[in-house]
Amino acid sequence: MIIGLILLLGACAQVKRVFAPKAEVPPPQSMSTESGSGSESTLRPPAGGPQTAAAFDTTTPQERAEAAAVAAKPAARDLGVTIASLGAPTEPGFWLKTPLVSAAAKGRVDYPANGKSVAVDLIPLDGPEGAGSRMSLAAFRLLEAPLTGLPEVRVHLLAE
Repeated sequence: MIIGLILLLGACAQVKRVFAPKAEVPPPQSMSTESGSGSESTLRPPAGGPQTAAAFDTTTPQERAEAAAVAAKPAARDLGVTIASLGAPTEPGFWLKTPLVSAAAKGRVDYPANGKSVAVDLIPLDGPEGAGSRMSLAAFRLLEAPLTGLPEVRVHLLAE
Protein backbone atom coordinates (compact mmCIF):
# COMPACT_ATOMS: atom_id res chain seq x y z
CA MET A 1 0.00 0.00 0.00
CA ILE A 2 2.84 2.42 0.84
CA ILE A 3 4.61 1.63 -2.43
CA GLY A 4 1.39 2.27 -4.37
CA LEU A 5 0.99 5.64 -2.63
CA ILE A 6 4.58 6.62 -3.51
CA LEU A 7 4.05 5.67 -7.15
CA LEU A 8 0.79 7.63 -7.25
CA LEU A 9 2.43 10.77 -5.83
CA GLY A 10 5.34 10.43 -8.26
CA ALA A 11 2.90 10.21 -11.17
CA CYS A 12 1.18 13.42 -10.06
CA ALA A 13 4.42 15.35 -10.55
CA GLN A 14 4.72 13.98 -14.10
CA VAL A 15 1.10 14.88 -14.91
CA LYS A 16 1.65 18.45 -13.76
CA ARG A 17 4.65 18.78 -16.11
CA VAL A 18 2.73 17.35 -19.06
CA PHE A 19 -0.40 19.47 -18.62
CA ALA A 20 1.25 22.69 -17.42
CA PRO A 21 0.09 25.75 -19.38
CA LYS A 22 2.64 27.03 -21.89
CA ALA A 23 4.26 30.34 -21.09
CA GLU A 24 3.11 33.10 -23.38
CA VAL A 25 5.82 34.85 -25.33
CA PRO A 26 5.27 38.60 -25.72
CA PRO A 27 5.20 39.88 -29.30
CA PRO A 28 8.56 41.13 -30.58
CA GLN A 29 9.13 44.82 -30.14
CA SER A 30 11.61 47.00 -31.97
CA MET A 31 14.11 48.76 -29.78
CA SER A 32 16.56 51.45 -30.81
CA THR A 33 20.05 52.08 -29.59
CA GLU A 34 22.30 54.93 -30.51
CA SER A 35 25.88 54.34 -31.53
CA GLY A 36 28.64 56.82 -30.86
CA SER A 37 28.29 58.40 -34.32
CA GLY A 38 24.68 59.43 -33.77
CA SER A 39 23.26 57.00 -36.34
CA GLU A 40 20.43 54.80 -35.19
CA SER A 41 20.39 51.03 -35.51
CA THR A 42 17.23 49.01 -35.01
CA LEU A 43 17.38 45.84 -32.96
CA ARG A 44 15.34 43.19 -34.68
CA PRO A 45 14.65 39.83 -33.06
CA PRO A 46 15.81 36.73 -34.92
CA ALA A 47 13.20 35.03 -37.09
CA GLY A 48 11.25 32.15 -35.55
CA GLY A 49 11.79 28.56 -36.57
CA PRO A 50 15.15 26.92 -37.16
CA GLN A 51 18.03 28.94 -35.78
CA THR A 52 20.48 29.47 -38.63
CA ALA A 53 23.17 32.11 -39.05
CA ALA A 54 20.89 33.91 -41.51
CA ALA A 55 18.10 33.97 -38.93
CA PHE A 56 20.35 35.60 -36.32
CA ASP A 57 21.87 38.11 -38.76
CA THR A 58 19.26 40.85 -38.58
CA THR A 59 21.16 43.41 -40.66
CA THR A 60 19.44 44.73 -43.76
CA PRO A 61 20.90 44.59 -47.29
CA GLN A 62 21.34 48.37 -47.08
CA GLU A 63 23.35 48.09 -43.82
CA ARG A 64 25.55 45.39 -45.39
CA ALA A 65 26.15 47.55 -48.48
CA GLU A 66 27.10 50.55 -46.30
CA ALA A 67 29.53 48.44 -44.23
CA ALA A 68 31.18 47.16 -47.41
CA ALA A 69 31.36 50.67 -48.94
CA VAL A 70 32.94 52.30 -45.87
CA ALA A 71 35.45 49.46 -45.69
CA ALA A 72 36.64 50.27 -49.21
CA LYS A 73 37.99 53.67 -48.08
CA PRO A 74 41.79 53.37 -47.70
CA ALA A 75 42.47 56.08 -45.07
CA ALA A 76 43.06 53.93 -42.00
CA ARG A 77 45.73 53.28 -39.37
CA ASP A 78 46.82 49.66 -39.02
CA LEU A 79 46.28 48.39 -35.46
CA GLY A 80 47.53 44.86 -36.02
CA VAL A 81 46.38 41.30 -36.47
CA THR A 82 44.05 39.40 -34.16
CA ILE A 83 42.31 36.05 -34.05
CA ALA A 84 38.53 36.57 -34.17
CA SER A 85 35.96 34.29 -32.61
CA LEU A 86 32.22 34.62 -33.02
CA GLY A 87 30.72 37.06 -30.53
CA ALA A 88 27.13 37.01 -29.24
CA PRO A 89 25.06 36.08 -32.31
CA THR A 90 22.00 37.95 -31.05
CA GLU A 91 23.92 41.23 -30.69
CA PRO A 92 23.11 43.13 -33.91
CA GLY A 93 25.35 45.21 -36.12
CA PHE A 94 28.92 45.20 -37.35
CA TRP A 95 31.36 45.27 -34.43
CA LEU A 96 34.65 43.88 -33.17
CA LYS A 97 35.40 43.68 -29.46
CA THR A 98 39.16 43.77 -29.29
CA PRO A 99 42.02 44.60 -26.92
CA LEU A 100 43.68 46.48 -29.81
CA VAL A 101 41.71 49.64 -28.90
CA SER A 102 41.32 51.44 -25.58
CA ALA A 103 38.28 53.51 -26.61
CA ALA A 104 35.32 52.91 -28.91
CA ALA A 105 36.03 53.93 -32.49
CA LYS A 106 35.13 53.27 -36.12
CA GLY A 107 37.31 50.75 -37.87
CA ARG A 108 37.76 48.24 -40.63
CA VAL A 109 38.48 44.52 -40.51
CA ASP A 110 40.26 42.83 -43.43
CA TYR A 111 40.14 39.06 -43.94
CA PRO A 112 43.33 38.29 -45.90
CA ALA A 113 42.21 34.74 -46.74
CA ASN A 114 39.75 36.07 -49.33
CA GLY A 115 40.54 39.82 -49.53
CA LYS A 116 37.17 40.97 -48.13
CA SER A 117 36.77 43.92 -45.75
CA VAL A 118 34.00 45.26 -43.53
CA ALA A 119 33.51 48.50 -41.59
CA VAL A 120 32.93 47.84 -37.89
CA ASP A 121 32.52 49.58 -34.57
CA LEU A 122 35.68 48.84 -32.58
CA ILE A 123 34.84 48.17 -28.94
CA PRO A 124 37.52 47.86 -26.23
CA LEU A 125 37.94 44.41 -24.68
CA ASP A 126 39.97 43.84 -21.52
CA GLY A 127 43.02 41.69 -21.99
CA PRO A 128 46.45 41.69 -23.55
CA GLU A 129 46.74 42.58 -27.24
CA GLY A 130 47.34 38.95 -28.20
CA ALA A 131 44.26 37.69 -26.35
CA GLY A 132 42.05 37.55 -29.44
CA SER A 133 38.86 39.37 -30.33
CA ARG A 134 35.13 38.73 -30.69
CA MET A 135 33.40 39.70 -33.92
CA SER A 136 29.71 40.06 -34.73
CA LEU A 137 27.83 37.49 -36.75
CA ALA A 138 27.00 40.11 -39.39
CA ALA A 139 30.71 40.96 -39.83
CA PHE A 140 31.63 37.26 -40.06
CA ARG A 141 28.99 36.73 -42.74
CA LEU A 142 30.01 39.80 -44.79
CA LEU A 143 33.66 38.72 -44.66
CA GLU A 144 32.58 35.19 -45.61
CA ALA A 145 34.75 33.86 -42.78
CA PRO A 146 33.97 30.42 -41.32
CA LEU A 147 31.62 30.83 -38.36
CA THR A 148 33.10 27.85 -36.54
CA GLY A 149 36.70 28.83 -37.24
CA LEU A 150 39.10 31.27 -35.68
CA PRO A 151 40.07 33.48 -38.62
CA GLU A 152 43.07 35.78 -38.46
CA VAL A 153 41.98 39.31 -39.36
CA ARG A 154 43.77 42.64 -39.73
CA VAL A 155 42.26 45.57 -37.82
CA HIS A 156 42.43 49.20 -38.94
CA LEU A 157 41.31 52.41 -37.24
CA LEU A 158 39.38 54.63 -39.69
CA ALA A 159 40.26 58.31 -39.90
CA GLU A 160 37.39 60.48 -38.68
